[in-house]
Formats: sequence, structure tokens, C-alpha cells
Amino acid sequence: MASSSVPQGRPETERPQLLLLRPPLAALDEVLSGRFELLKSWESPLPLDRFLATHAANVRALLVIDLFTVDGPLLDALPALRFVCTTSAGVNHIDLGECARRGIAVANAGTVFSQEVAEYAVGLLIDVLRRVSACDRYVRRGLWPRRGDYPLGSKLGGKRVGIVGLGSIGSEVAKRLRAFGCPISYFSRSRKPQFPYAYFPSAADLAAHSDVLVVACALTHETHHIIDRDVMAALGKDGIIINVGRGALVDEAELVKRVMRGEIGGAGLDVFEHEPAVPEELFGVDNGSAFTSCGHANIRVVFRPLSADGG
Repeated sequence: MASSSVPQGRPETERPQLLLLRPPLAALDEVLSGRFELLKSWESPLPLDRFLATHAANVRALLVIDLFTVDGPLLDALPALRFVCTTSAGVNHIDLGECARRGIAVANAGTVFSQEVAEYAVGLLIDVLRRVSACDRYVRRGLWPRRGDYPLGSKLGGKRVGIVGLGSIGSEVAKRLRAFGCPISYFSRSRKPQFPYAYFPSAADLAAHSDVLVVACALTHETHHIIDRDVMAALGKDGIIINVGRGALVDEAELVKRVMRGEIGGAGLDVFEHEPAVPEELFGVDNGSAFTSCGHANIRVVFRPLSADGG
């Protein structure tokens, strides 16, 4: 039986079209190619606006790779669009109001990456505390024979960990850190009675009772710069910030100042406020920064204040 969703004039057996504005990973490209006719804007010699105009009448589905912005002007260029799917869990790069007004359904990755992100958050925290990557660079630079043993780091066990946003990712982080003997507390939009953790009514209150803050909430107007100067001050000069949410959850300018002044114990950053730009001041201040590539090929980095030995 013919489906009413098949566009008029197109055979039912023809693969549906799917618009992509950035290249997917090779494995995803292979899967999608078997199911859809992929419209790859980056392979076209046409400018993006002309490419979109060429396909505007037929494009009904858009797959958003990374954090490509889906806003009013883009939606204006795709009047037939009915479905937007993003490969990320967050949707702050998509104008949900405009999509709703136009009758466009929006889907995200849901909890698909929650366990992986939680593991990464724990890895960043261990790196900051135990200085794994910093010690690695110390040895690679040939400093061990000249300067002696690298200074000891700090243990993770027993650290009081406050989680900002006890959702799918935050709860997975808590589960893993409990195994290290870390007391867990949290701040979230509402209490989570299903979890046995202490609740604090604000991020600042949480910070005042924590050695580590793990930021894992969604980015909204309310959570923009939720980790501000007051929260950092409450956390104290020995406190650690781990951000696996969105860059703008942290007041990056304030964080940079505190890193440069040695007013924070360290920070493990999976994200930055103005990606792909990273504050250049951090490169000069922190010889203990660690760069990796993981997940969606974003830059990840661990920052520590400059130590006396330059490590």
C-alpha cells in the first residue's frame, strides 16, 4: 500500500533524501548511505545558499552534525523541512521555538552517549588530580633526568564531588565516582528523590560544600554562566571544575583569570564557550594542559595553574 508520506511524483522504492551540512564520521556515513539519498552540501561546488535553494522543495529531513546552528534563516531556506535530528544530546544550537511554530519535529541523541561522556568526565578528573598527561609531557621533554621526579598529584578517593545537573549524564558520573569513595551531592532544577545524594538549592551552595564540581546540565538561558565568579569563589582555590556540558555553562573569562592567578585547583574542559576558539592565555599559563580527540572530534583539554617547577 502506498504511503501518504511519499512525495508526489517520486517512486515509493526511492530512498528518502536526507540533508547534511557537515561531514559525518565514516561509520555513520556508511550506515546512512544505505538508507537515504544523502545531500552533502560540502561536496557541491555551489555556495550553501544556492545549494539549499536547489533542494528546498524536496528536503524534508535534516541531520545536524556537531553543533551546526539551526535558526530562522536556515529554516526559511528549507520550507518543506519537517524533521530535524541532531547527533548531540544538547539542543541549544537549534531554535526549538521556530521549529515548533513551523511544525518541524526535533530529535536528539537522547541517552546514547551518557555512559561514554560520564567515563570521559571521570577520566578528566583523574587527569587533573593525578596529573597524568602533565607527567607524560614532563618525561617526553627530557626533564626527569634534569629536574628529578615529577611532583605527586592528589588522590581522587574521598573527594567531595558536586554535580551540576543530575540528569542522564550526571547520574552516570555519580555512579562511577561513588566507586572511588567520593561523597556525591548535586544541584538540579528539582530534587531527584530516586537518588540517595544530598541536594543543594543553588550551584554556589553546592560549590561551597564540594572539592570538585562536575558540570553536566543542559545549556539554556537560565544555565548560561551558571558557573560564575561567585560559584568559583565558593569552590575555593583548591577546587576542581570538570565541564562535559556546554562551554557557555562556565564563565570562561572568569575561569581564565583564576587559572592565571592560581585561584583554582584545576579544570578539565571537554568544551569551550566559543568553539573552536580556545583562550590563548591558557596555553601560556598551563604547561600541564592535555589535548585529546574523542567522540565528536572536539578539542578536549585539562588545565592546571602553572606550578613552580613549570610542569
